[in-house]
Amino acid sequence: MIRFLKRFYLGFILLFLYAPILVMILFSFNKGDTRANFTGLSFQWYTKMFQNSTLMEALINTLVVALCASVIATVLGTFIAFVIAKMSPANKSISMKLLNIPMLNAEIVTGVSLMFFFVFISISLGFTTLLIAHVIFDVPYVVLSVLPRIRQSNKSIYEAALDLGATPVTAFRKILLPEIMPGIFSGALLAFTMSFDDFIISYYTSGPGFVTLSVYINTMTKRAIPLTINALSTFIFVIVFVLLLITNLKGKKNSDK
Repeated sequence: MIRFLKRFYLGFILLFLYAPILVMILFSFNKGDTRANFTGLSFQWYTKMFQNSTLMEALINTLVVALCASVIATVLGTFIAFVIAKMSPANKSISMKLLNIPMLNAEIVTGVSLMFFFVFISISLGFTTLLIAHVIFDVPYVVLSVLPRIRQSNKSIYEAALDLGATPVTAFRKILLPEIMPGIFSGALLAFTMSFDDFIISYYTSGPGFVTLSVYINTMTKRAIPLTINALSTFIFVIVFVLLLITNLKGKKNSDK
């Protein structure tokens, strides 16, 4: 009985979490043009999604910003993690508290303050300001992903490689980098996700000439939202689900070896 209640509770929670997504996916195949009634199956909204140049431009802008921001934030965050790892405990504690501020601070405060700062230094809002803003709030996530891996790495092997004649670059590339690569990959993936998903900071720092997907969808909410948004959301959900499935299967195969 207890086992049944546990499974029922878990199933109820999963249903509660995924029911909105399932409804969204269902209506992306709606033959009609309303979310009130499901009139039949059709792929028309997927066709219209790819034909909507404004929507595709917003999607491409979002992908470009998220990719560039994640790459820059990963490089900066990894370097900062190495610097923090070599600090004294007191300085390390202060540095970590400072890095936690962008994550704990309300996004609207970060977005508005960055907008005022860019205006103050006379930088026009657009791709550059949006990229800088995304890098700023992505870096702490990368640091928190990489720093534990650096602490867990075996520094004796790195030092032994130096004693045996390897250059610092070679020792880092062949010994230390493979050990911390899972943390770097996790930080990069998290930074990409945060940038792709962000709305508030993007809304205040993108400017009128550069529109991301989240800002575009928010604009659509002020009038009737077409079912092409359902189709696009379903498309993104399926891609993420497939990538997670491939990653988990690959990790399972590696663990079985």
